[in-house]
Amino acid sequence: MDQFKEKVNDFLSLKKIAIAGVSRDPQGGAANLIYKKLKNSGYTVYPLNPKTEEVEGDRCYLDLRSLPEKVDGVVICTPPEAADDIVKSCAELGIQRVWIHRSFGTGSVSESAIRFCEGNGISVIGGACPMMYCEPVDFGHKCIRWISGIIGKLPN
Repeated sequence: MDQFKEKVNDFLSLKKIAIAGVSRDPQGGAANLIYKKLKNSGYTVYPLNPKTEEVEGDRCYLDLRSLPEKVDGVVICTPPEAADDIVKSCAELGIQRVWIHRSFGTGSVSESAIRFCEGNGISVIGGACPMMYCEPVDFGHKCIRWISGIIGKLPN
C-alpha cells in the first residue's frame, strides 16, 4: 500500500475529528459536506468557525482550544492562509493528524502548512477530500478520485 493510502486509512480510523472552516450557510461549501458525511458515518465531529456559534444545528467552536475534548485529527477547509495558524495550534495541542482539503484549484492547501506539519511530526494529507474515501463514497466523489488519480493530482 502506498504512503498516501496509508495516511488516508490512518486518518479515517480516527474517532474524533474537528472540521475547520464550516459555514453558517446551510448550503455551505466543502467543510459542511465533510462535516455532515463524517457525522453521519459515526465520527464524533466538531465544527470550527470563529464567526458563529451554531452550524448544521450543532454547537460550533471558535478554535481547537475551545473544544470540550482533544480531537484525534483536523480537516482544514479554510482559505490557505488560515491553514498555517491551524496547524500550529495542532502542534501546540498534540494533534498528530491533519487533512488539508482540496477538490479543484488550490483549495485549502498551503505549502508552508504542509512543511510545518512535516517538520513537526504531524501526519499531513495535503490535498484531496475525505469524502473521496469515507465509505460509502458517493458517485461524484468516486469520479473525482478516479480523475484526480489519472491526472496525477492526488497527494503523495
